[in-house]
Amino acid sequence: MAFESMEEWIQYCRKQSVSAPEAVILEDIHDRGVTRAETWKQMAGMWSAMCQSDGEYDRTLISQSGLVGGAAGQMEDYIKTDHTLCGDMIGKVIMRALRLGESNACMKRIVAAPTAGACGVLPAVLITTAEAEKFSDEKMTEALFTAAGIGQIIASRAYIAGAMGGCQAEIGSASSMAAGALVYLKNGSPEQIADAAAIAMKNLLGLVCDPVAGLVEVPCVKRNVVGAINAMAAADMALAGIHSAVPADQVFDAMKEIGDQMNSSLRETAEGGLAATPAGRKVREKLTLH
Repeated sequence: MAFESMEEWIQYCRKQSVSAPEAVILEDIHDRGVTRAETWKQMAGMWSAMCQSDGEYDRTLISQSGLVGGAAGQMEDYIKTDHTLCGDMIGKVIMRALRLGESNACMKRIVAAPTAGACGVLPAVLITTAEAEKFSDEKMTEALFTAAGIGQIIASRAYIAGAMGGCQAEIGSASSMAAGALVYLKNGSPEQIADAAAIAMKNLLGLVCDPVAGLVEVPCVKRNVVGAINAMAAADMALAGIHSAVPADQVFDAMKEIGDQMNSSLRETAEGGLAATPAGRKVREKLTLH
């Protein structure tokens, strides 16, 4: 996946008359020297693993710290009351984002997309959309190739690790990837994919990484929900024809600049932000005693 910018990717699609995921597939075949069957099998396996992880969620599990577990089950019960403010589909996206985030904290199998801490964003929006729209596994695999193309560009221009760029690099990147994948599923153009990715990332610029007690649990799990809903909003704006005033590549560059300027206490060290609140310190002290 050799694209270093969204603009390069868009131009490749135009010149070769191929779709966004097909461009990523062709570049992967070229870069890694693999066959189409090999690259497809690997990505299809990612989609299968995401679906399996969602299906195997266990609402009775609690993380070792005691901070995480059961919230997705609570959300599922709430959806069944038909009293949600957001409606059934958004409710399911929230539920699934929680499921995967909790599963990660409880040491269950997940797909890092792009990181373990942000593992709930892509599955939440993609599985729910596939369910609602009856998309095939083939179409969903193509959506993951689209997401992967965005993630690779972000990784090459900025960061995907919270320790390097804060949570904007994790949840922000996942949300950007998910937004672009959703636009592809709804037959958006490569330009609209870029707009969605840009809008999603812009909305989360500056998000710090401040895990309570140094664990990928609080506030990480619930931020997966924010990233997922943000991706859907960004995708709908792009599909409506709304453009990002700042091109995606410049947004990703801005994310790197912000990450570079972010104080180290706000980059996964658990020394600032929510981790440094009285409640956060109390949790850390309690876990240290145990």
